[in-house]
Amino acid sequence: MTVVDVAGPAVLAPAMLELDDPRWGAFVDQSQDATPFHHPSWARMLAETYRYRGFALGIADGDGELIAGAPFLEVRSLSGRRRWISLPFTDECPLLANDSDAREALVAALADEPGRLRVPTVEIRAAVESFGWRVTADAVIHELELESDPETVRKRFSRSQVIRNISRAEREGVIVRHAVGERDLDAFYRLHTRTRRRQGVPVQPRRFFELLWARLVQPGLASILLADVPGAEAVAGALFLHTGATTIYKFGASDVESLRLRPNHAIFWTAIQAGCARGDRCFDFGRTDLGNAGLRAFKAGWGAEERPLRYSALTPGAALGTEGIGSRALGAAIRRGPKWVCTVSGQALYRYAASR
Repeated sequence: MTVVDVAGPAVLAPAMLELDDPRWGAFVDQSQDATPFHHPSWARMLAETYRYRGFALGIADGDGELIAGAPFLEVRSLSGRRRWISLPFTDECPLLANDSDAREALVAALADEPGRLRVPTVEIRAAVESFGWRVTADAVIHELELESDPETVRKRFSRSQVIRNISRAEREGVIVRHAVGERDLDAFYRLHTRTRRRQGVPVQPRRFFELLWARLVQPGLASILLADVPGAEAVAGALFLHTGATTIYKFGASDVESLRLRPNHAIFWTAIQAGCARGDRCFDFGRTDLGNAGLRAFKAGWGAEERPLRYSALTPGAALGTEGIGSRALGAAIRRGPKWVCTVSGQALYRYAASR
């Protein structure tokens, strides 16, 4: 293998690894910066759901030990145009590296790979501040620093926006529980489908959640929390990923008629307490578009710090940001049309949403 010329120790040219290669899994496990989105199971689940080719690109030192890397999925448009994305349908996935020299070597290697392998575009769901990369920022992310004592974290919550609503949920008898079987998964998927329809957005294929359950929830890498109220089960739910030292909120769904009971506040408070008990350092509230002032205010009310969410691409003019699954016309059809429009459009479009 050839040697990449960077400052510090000589490193080998990038190796393309299978997502289940033990070397990649071990590197992610030992990286302090790794999040649940870096875990091989997340990329494998996406690859299996949407029939993408998945792999990791890693830089090794002279002894063959990985010192930098990133997971990728190769997506194709309807015309067959290829793109490497790290990772689609993922809020943020920074490059992992042992130090700045290793990171520079990985960035340099990524700049060479498209030409060598004839890949038109490489995209990273994070900032790559290097010559030739185009960086955009049309969203934010909210992160809450966790402590071993959840009551210490609770003191940072807004009294009017959060603490009062947690107390309301407790008075109303809201009970939060873990989804434990197919019946609970069915309940969450029904809630999720109704929520996506209200939003005018196609819903992911049912297979996505079946694989997510098998690859992430059952092995303990993620959990689905459901909220019950007196007289009704599963009126709200949320999916959280939790590996490494971070909990990430990924999907939420709720019954509109039960929102006055504040089940979502009860769910988030339960998830934050669980993160503290696991020893997590960070609770990630996920991506929010810049224009969604209401959601930004909701997340800020939990004491979370807001920062820009930056995405990077090597090809000039490449479309960055959230996947292209929505449009005004489609949104109107989903909200006003029969229930099946939301499901069928998702089954037909989601595989190509990352390659718009």
